[in-house]
Amino acid sequence: MGQHWPETPSTCSCPGRNGAIVRKDPFVAFHINKGLVRKYMNSLLIGELSPEQPSFEPTKNKELTHEFRELRATVERMGLMKANPVFFLLYLLHILLLDVAAWLTLWFFGTSWVPFLLCSVLLSIVQAQAGWLQHDFGHLSVFGTSKWNHLVHHFVIGHLKGAPASWWNHMHFQHHAKPNCFRKDPDINMHPFFFALGKVLSVELGKQKKKYMPYNYQHKYFFLIGPPALLPVYFQWYIFYFVIKRKKWVDLAWMITFYVRIFLTYVPLLGLKGFLGLFFMARFLESNWFVWVTQMNHIPMHIDHDRNMDWVSTQLQATCNVHKSAFNDWFSGHLNFQIEHHLFPTMPRHNYHKVAPLVQSLCAKHGIKYQSKPLFSAFADIVHSLKESGQLWLDAYLHQ
Repeated sequence: MGQHWPETPSTCSCPGRNGAIVRKDPFVAFHINKGLVRKYMNSLLIGELSPEQPSFEPTKNKELTHEFRELRATVERMGLMKANPVFFLLYLLHILLLDVAAWLTLWFFGTSWVPFLLCSVLLSIVQAQAGWLQHDFGHLSVFGTSKWNHLVHHFVIGHLKGAPASWWNHMHFQHHAKPNCFRKDPDINMHPFFFALGKVLSVELGKQKKKYMPYNYQHKYFFLIGPPALLPVYFQWYIFYFVIKRKKWVDLAWMITFYVRIFLTYVPLLGLKGFLGLFFMARFLESNWFVWVTQMNHIPMHIDHDRNMDWVSTQLQATCNVHKSAFNDWFSGHLNFQIEHHLFPTMPRHNYHKVAPLVQSLCAKHGIKYQSKPLFSAFADIVHSLKESGQLWLDAYLHQ
């Protein structure tokens, strides 16, 4: 009989029958040093599997899983899991240069409205692009060791953005483990208190006669409480609550370096009121950018309770892509390749386009729709999906 470890969202690997290792796809996807992580798995041993225990549950696609594991092996042999250091160095430099340019705009041209707005735009670009870069380090996709990825992740998200790495890790890996699964993906926690998301959940909410918001208008009020408000109204304050409540003092120290730096560089030029205006204007612009980009790949897709599907099916039904272009890649931090990112979260982003044809072939073979669309169509689909799910809720609320 083989030993059995409980499955957790981000660390899932166990010896199977007769001592053979049974590969658990989330475990393989999330960790770059699997040998080291396995040493910590021994404490999770809870028992042994009997010989007749089925190796695959009926809700999971065994053939698809097997072929994806072969694809994963092919990708590794092709060297697509290895990062190009020059790419990430240049990416960091372009962020730092824009950060300096924002300050020089006010220093050289003065603090009238035009340079003030230009500075706000430049700072929002810095913040958005630093957000995409910290995402790379958070996923351990730059350096070959977790230690260096974590260290630079603290610098980028903490010092360049003023946010805690522990908060991002806590939220984001839950999202990757069970994307678009209600109660398991924190990215859809706005259901049901602010939005009715997905066809299944919206109808369910309507049948239960629950109404926290006028969901049939959510495609309209999304423009008020969604993109403009998420960062400046919610995230900006919640991150401090998170680090203090959980006593993440290292994260708090990194965050303080960000606020001290921007305070000392901009208050002498703008005064306190002007500085606060600049800061929240940049956060407002960044928030709009962040929400449209991060929601275009998921909100229009299938949203449901966790149906205990296999790893690959779970990722594919919850993600879609946006067409590749130099602008789209830069604007979204290569998250326009959301399908590839979810299947290979530790893959360096500059290799997504190389693995995309292989993923498309896998999807075609198994009759799975591989969705890729233009950027503005992806934005529009967010609104269309909210309108559709809101109407489904209303119909169920009134007639079922």
